[in-house]
Amino acid sequence: MAKTYYIDTEFDKMDLDYVHNYLSEKAYWSKGRSRESVVQSMKNSICFGVFTSDNKQVGFARLLTDFVVFGWIMDVFIDDSFQGKGIGQTLMQTILEYPGLDKVNGIGLRTYDAHGLYQKFGFKQIEETDTWMLRKKRGKR
Repeated sequence: MAKTYYIDTEFDKMDLDYVHNYLSEKAYWSKGRSRESVVQSMKNSICFGVFTSDNKQVGFARLLTDFVVFGWIMDVFIDDSFQGKGIGQTLMQTILEYPGLDKVNGIGLRTYDAHGLYQKFGFKQIEETDTWMLRKKRGKR
């Protein structure tokens, strides 16, 4: 990643309007998500913001973990105009190097279109799908 970008985990640094707009308007997995839901999900997660040297936010991801058994990476995005510069790889590396995550037994995520990126960091499709279960609430959040 070029020196003109940096990653910060300070919640107060996150541009809530920008993150909400991207997630609710552009991201296929979260279209229509309310601002209240986005902010609540951010407050209950470790947030990773990608910023330009002039402090403009251009990317985001969040992590939910107990620092022992499991972690889940969500809402990963790099603004369209900043893609293709290795920023997503640097963001993933930063998340996986977050203090305490080295002790976590497993870290998961979901993707429809970024398998190549995540495979570079050791993510694989779930092999034992017969042991995984999911309860999903239907409707908009």
